[in-house]
Amino acid sequence: MPPGRYGRGRSRPAASAVPGRSPSPAGEPHPVDLLPRAPRGFHGRAAELAALSRSAAGEAPVCLVTGPAGVGKTALALQWAHRNPALFPDGRLFADLRGFSAAGEPALNDVLREFLLALGVSPRRVPETVPAAAALFRSLTARRRLLVVLDNARDSATVRTLLPGGADCVTLVTSRHRLEGLIASDAARPVPLDTLETDDGTALLAGVLGEERVLAEPVAARRLSELCGGLPLALRVTAARLAGRPRWTLAALAGELADERGRLAYLDVDDTGVAAALRLTVQHLPPGAVHQLARLGHHPGGHYDPYAAAALAGTDPVTARAALEQLAAAHLVTETAPGRWVLHDLVRLYARSLDPASAREALIGVLDHCIATALAAADTAEPGGEPCFVLPEDFRRPSAVQDFADRAEAMRWLATEREDLALTALAARKAGLDDRAWRIILLQWPQMVWRVRDSWSPLLELALESARAEKDAYAESRVLTLLGWVLTEEGRTAEAAALLERSPVLAREAGDPLGEATALVNLAVVQAELGELPTALENCARAVELTRGEGDRHTEMLTLQHLARMHLTAQRPQEALDCARTALDLGPEHEEAARRSLLLAVCGEARLALGDEEDGIRLLDRAAQEAERDGYDEGAVRALGALLRVSARTEYRRRHDEALRRLAEES
Repeated sequence: MPPGRYGRGRSRPAASAVPGRSPSPAGEPHPVDLLPRAPRGFHGRAAELAALSRSAAGEAPVCLVTGPAGVGKTALALQWAHRNPALFPDGRLFADLRGFSAAGEPALNDVLREFLLALGVSPRRVPETVPAAAALFRSLTARRRLLVVLDNARDSATVRTLLPGGADCVTLVTSRHRLEGLIASDAARPVPLDTLETDDGTALLAGVLGEERVLAEPVAARRLSELCGGLPLALRVTAARLAGRPRWTLAALAGELADERGRLAYLDVDDTGVAAALRLTVQHLPPGAVHQLARLGHHPGGHYDPYAAAALAGTDPVTARAALEQLAAAHLVTETAPGRWVLHDLVRLYARSLDPASAREALIGVLDHCIATALAAADTAEPGGEPCFVLPEDFRRPSAVQDFADRAEAMRWLATEREDLALTALAARKAGLDDRAWRIILLQWPQMVWRVRDSWSPLLELALESARAEKDAYAESRVLTLLGWVLTEEGRTAEAAALLERSPVLAREAGDPLGEATALVNLAVVQAELGELPTALENCARAVELTRGEGDRHTEMLTLQHLARMHLTAQRPQEALDCARTALDLGPEHEEAARRSLLLAVCGEARLALGDEEDGIRLLDRAAQEAERDGYDEGAVRALGALLRVSARTEYRRRHDEALRRLAEES
């Protein structure tokens, strides 16, 4: 074939073709075609097909389709290849490199021999050595327009040996590994493949079972797609089970799959299944990565960082990160953000089966990691306060604990990990590790204070169950104090009062004077709301005495803040001002922003009540500004609301409404 006959300077091809590559003249035959048949029941993947077409443009492109076992990489590659026959007038070659097969990889010489024979080389002229055969293959493809599909590649070196020599050839590689070496050496263009969306998964089921059967049970069909995690292999196995059992309902099978203990077994049929596919991936991993994967399966949450992974595996964060990178390269974990990974549900179930005996050890490791990290976050977010609790006697400190640069970073961690911390506490409760469960929940108190109306009571009720199961007066008092305060803020005053009446008594029994002081303050707040102001003032005053006796300035500041507010309610503005000033003098400038804002607001309101409007407005504005600066919208609403009672300034109304809007959005 003369040079340039199918050059890239011709007109743009049809919509399904690759940009920059023109089709062959109509009717010209394909002399070489080793492609397997097109996949049946292919659905979705429009974005990935388009990405392949873009990746296939240019000079001698290498397109790299990567993804986990069973995600449909081969199906995508073959679908694209069969949709674009005119782009490759000199033919299409295909080789299954069996990089993740129990049968082992084929010899490179065998693959090259098949390619050379397909290109017309006489059997007697096929070189015996791999370098010579590869050189001949590159020579023969130098002036051709071929598609070379290399399926199931395990490493970059194998692929490099099989790359064609022509600038107009396209190589399409599929792999469970990311093959970053191929990207570095040959500018391979990755096309990552993820699981199917629920609608596409349901369509795949319909393609096998027939639309009528799926349309008869649309909710169950979607549930099956979700339980299969959008993994095409799992969906096809599920469809195969149903196709062979026409009397089974989709809902019945969904009910079976809902039980995690037997889900993987249901997703195996004959010699095909999710567990088998994952097993072939795992067998190529180094021992450290396999150990890490097995331990990840026992994490009750959904996300992992190197610290959590290290705690699960009994290693250190550096070793854990290296193992996570190896697992990510094999598409067994997915990095959703820098330093944050997730497991697909089916991979998690498989990982759990690798080492079931280590479940409790791994759980304790991750529970103590959560306690240590949340303690560090709480200490950074609210420095200077007493520890939330004493550590369990058998606490195992992790090899390393995450550091937090500042309050914002610590609060961000608490917010991001909220769901996983709740799942971890629930797992501790179910495992009978109640001494860990209530501590993990209580350590989220800085976030509870900051976002008090954010549905914390169910989690705190779980902590209360755990504390009572431990028959631990210290724990029960601490949990009751926080739960009672949250219920008060939620407007559930009667429930809060019933709980908080018990809390100071338990703290006294446990020999916990600071816990008793905090409990008395929270009880006083409820009593004040119920109209029992004299009793509330007595309890607050007693709390101040307890904190001073312990020399804890942080908790004393808290008790004085509430005593000041109650004096203001009792129409004693001078006493309120004195208490608030004393409290502010106790706390450094970096003291909790919410507390400073509330104390400044008390000072401002007291000044107004004493007739000093100018100073009162100044203090209230300062309180609002501090709350706004630190994102404490409730404090901003309180201070700005007080300002609006004495001032009609448009700025105050705007800021008040904006803070209210932010609060509404958060709730």
